[in-house]
Amino acid sequence: MKKIEAIIQPHKLDEVRDALKNIGVDGLTISEVRGHGRQKGHKEVYRGMEYEVDLLPKIKIETVVPDSRKDEVTRAISNAARSGKIGDGKIFVFDVAEAIRIRNDDTGELAL
Repeated sequence: MKKIEAIIQPHKLDEVRDALKNIGVDGLTISEVRGHGRQKGHKEVYRGMEYEVDLLPKIKIETVVPDSRKDEVTRAISNAARSGKIGDGKIFVFDVAEAIRIRNDDTGELAL
């Protein structure tokens, strides 16, 4: 099993969620996070004072899928989240050793 984490622009959330739903991925965890990559934030002016905004709002999407679906899911996220501009985000893929459904003790892919 693979855990897929994607950090995306907030305005792309609906597109990514729809893309995942269209390929049959229903189980998602979505968090509002802040951070920056190479873009290092930007400067804004508030009441005449300039200040640095270096932690930008982002959305983190997490899901766990069978190994066989990793490429399909990462491709769907990437295509839906891409604008072609700096700050589109990143996708990370991790191995998952075990999954257990608390309700009935299903394990492995049955728990997904």
